[in-house]
Amino acid sequence: MYNSIDMKIIKTIKLFAVALLFSAIKTQALFAGDYTILAFGDSLTAGYGLPPAEGFTVQLEQELKRQGHNITIINGGVSGDTTSGGLSRLEWVLSSAKPDMVILELGANDALRGIPPHITRANIDKMLSILKQAGIKTLVAGMMAPPNMGNDYTVEFNRIYPELTKTYDAILYPFFLEGVAGITLLNQSDAIHPNSKGVAIIVGKIIPYIQKTLK
Repeated sequence: MYNSIDMKIIKTIKLFAVALLFSAIKTQALFAGDYTILAFGDSLTAGYGLPPAEGFTVQLEQELKRQGHNITIINGGVSGDTTSGGLSRLEWVLSSAKPDMVILELGANDALRGIPPHITRANIDKMLSILKQAGIKTLVAGMMAPPNMGNDYTVEFNRIYPELTKTYDAILYPFFLEGVAGITLLNQSDAIHPNSKGVAIIVGKIIPYIQKTLK
């Protein structure tokens, strides 16, 4: 358990990380290409445990450009972020990045921490509402609850993404870690975060959904 001093330190570190992210986003937006996609999420987006050149946003941008798309991917990932954290910073980030499209990848930490699904649903609902009102095309990267959370939790959590994307007429990529989760050779030693090879698989699988969102 964390004591009050530990929690204050953790909160300070996270606020500092968000401030650094905001500065980096402003710089990335300044040099953006013809089309800008904001990848907004947690450590899976941020590239936790990987060299910068091997993270999700870098590999995705490289592959899209290899396919002939002049698209800049802005990394809006914060490691450890929940949907509550994402909601608290979304409008702040949008005001600086000014993206044409957003990949919304949040919820994994909610499930890992056992946050009640109705809270996760309300946060994602609000974020999708903000994006829709802003007229920003959105691709939702779905998450799945870990099996140890029990059947009731899993059913309620896993319904969030397909139901809300239908409500807001967004595009759903059903499971961000599809083809990677649970495969040792594609993950780092923590068995949670994909390694470079795992990221490459995610990129390959999600690009058709990005192309669908762009239409």
